[in-house]
Amino acid sequence: MDATRNIVLEAWMDEHGFSSNSLASAVNLALERLTGRLGRCDGRQVRDWRSGRVRWPNTATRKALEDVTGRHAMELGFMPRGRPSSTVTPQQEDEDPMHRRTLVAGTLSAAVAAAAPGPSSTRRIGMSDVESLQEKFSAVIASDHNRGGQRDIEHRAARLADEALNLQNSGSATQRVRSTLYAAAASFRSSAMWAAIDGRRFQDAITHMREAQTLAELSGDQAIKFRIWSHAGSLYRHLGRPADARAANDVARSLHITRRDPMFASLGIARQMAIQGVAHEHGNLRRTFDQAQEAMARASEDRRPVWLTAFYDDAELHSLALSAYLAAGDWPTAEFHAHRCLAALRPHMRRSRAIATSRLAHAQLAQGDVDAATHTAMSVPAEAATQHARVSRMLQEFSAALRATAPGSASAHNWTEHTAAWRPSA
Repeated sequence: MDATRNIVLEAWMDEHGFSSNSLASAVNLALERLTGRLGRCDGRQVRDWRSGRVRWPNTATRKALEDVTGRHAMELGFMPRGRPSSTVTPQQEDEDPMHRRTLVAGTLSAAVAAAAPGPSSTRRIGMSDVESLQEKFSAVIASDHNRGGQRDIEHRAARLADEALNLQNSGSATQRVRSTLYAAAASFRSSAMWAAIDGRRFQDAITHMREAQTLAELSGDQAIKFRIWSHAGSLYRHLGRPADARAANDVARSLHITRRDPMFASLGIARQMAIQGVAHEHGNLRRTFDQAQEAMARASEDRRPVWLTAFYDDAELHSLALSAYLAAGDWPTAEFHAHRCLAALRPHMRRSRAIATSRLAHAQLAQGDVDAATHTAMSVPAEAATQHARVSRMLQEFSAALRATAPGSASAHNWTEHTAAWRPSA
């Protein structure tokens, strides 16, 4: 007998912006929460569900799917073998989906359980509560661009994620408000993740990533899903794992928002370029840069999330190109993009300016321009040089390269004297 396509599941995936691969990733995370072990679902299995070749997944997978979607398996078009569709309704077999979603969120943080209200609670949660959280999120973003990577930024963002989850349990709310609260919690948790990445605290970043991914799925918000998966790509890139970085970035790029909004598409392509640099795919870099630039040019002046508008512009595109060409060993092109980046950076982007300047110094030194490279490196503010983990690491590597390239030179002597005044933070 020919398989009948599961059009219900396909419709749900289309509505919520899931590809086969991104749904598989979400199911794997849900399986990890349920069983303690990361699932092994892949896009092929999801395509089997969609095609109807698999009509009734195993028990653990069904439960994971239900946790991700908030719907009973039968509401997703699955049917037990030998059971006609009219025999049992999902409502007879399972609890209310909204209740299940609340239970899943409750496992994310002990603070949520501790803050759960008693039965007498009558508070009504509204969009004014959400707007208050969004103002705090804007402040976190501003702190990140000024002095990113610091532990206090990471911890504050994590606390605010818990605050958003606590609010879920403090009273009644519409589904729209609850979804927006989950998105706010995911936004804060993704900022904690990014602060940990920026500070090279990679294990902490992985912990934040897992919670952020769960919260994003509960929210259904395409923009925050994109941010988290794109950050995951950056995390793996910094870990020197380009294959994993590409896979995570592909999940971000597969979301529907990249087809609706060229600005998201541009950022996804630009970060793919940075991954190509780490993988030494030099021949693809120019084409990928051009594609990212063309997508950015097509973007209209639509309203977008503050986390995107605060940083992604022509300067960031050149910054990612600088990173890509530097990793690929094309020093002249890296220097070109460094100058373009620094010329376009907005004044408040202090962290980004310190990173781009440090990279420029590396590109100049690699071309043998010792004096210019040393002058560039000395222009990095002492605060960034000593307190930002990525900048500190790059300048330590610059010191080693300078000593190897021009030992005993006046530039090396000047650099040694300059850095002697720095006192690394405790």
